[in-house]
Amino acid sequence: MSENEMSPIATQTIEVFLEALGSDAPTPGGGAASAVEAATGCALISMVANLTIGKKGFEELEDRMRNMVTEADTARADFLRLADADAHAFDGVMAAFKMPKETEAEKAARRAAIQAGYEEAAQVPLEIAGKAVALMELAEDATAMGNPQAASDGLSGATSLYAAALCAIANVEINAAALKDPTRRAAMLDEVAALRSRADGSLKGSQTAFQLRLSS
Repeated sequence: MSENEMSPIATQTIEVFLEALGSDAPTPGGGAASAVEAATGCALISMVANLTIGKKGFEELEDRMRNMVTEADTARADFLRLADADAHAFDGVMAAFKMPKETEAEKAARRAAIQAGYEEAAQVPLEIAGKAVALMELAEDATAMGNPQAASDGLSGATSLYAAALCAIANVEINAAALKDPTRRAAMLDEVAALRSRADGSLKGSQTAFQLRLSS
């Protein structure tokens, strides 16, 4: 068993995770990478808030910044959990393809398991994308209200979450494409299209907030 298989992504060094990511193993892949990128965005939000807490002139924002740290830190841990969940979800697809297919019953069971595996493999990045887009609003607040000297870190957090959302959306789309149920596939694709639109708008909001901090 490899070190990557034995330890959760949250406990791995960056080097170990990237080594596994760059290997010929099917997991971890883009979905897990998107979750780690989202966790990085959350850490940057916490950074801005922590650099604001206790600073003169920001006393009225003290509670808001402390709540921001709590929310971002909680989300960061959740994204790291989802990184492992994504890797394990696609392992289910691979296991389904290895199921026996000698009899008609075995073939039917294999087909059902493959479809269930692809749906689960799409659901995890869908959750990652949804959470990343939601957290982009917090990154915009950090950029707009936090310590102006850390405004670039706020925008970096928003951009990290945006990249995470797009990566996760791509993983939803490729797994949804394998679904035989057209209704379920269409529902997923409609959901990610809406998330992409929200992400585009949120990123523009953070970019505008950053430019305003530069000019103030």
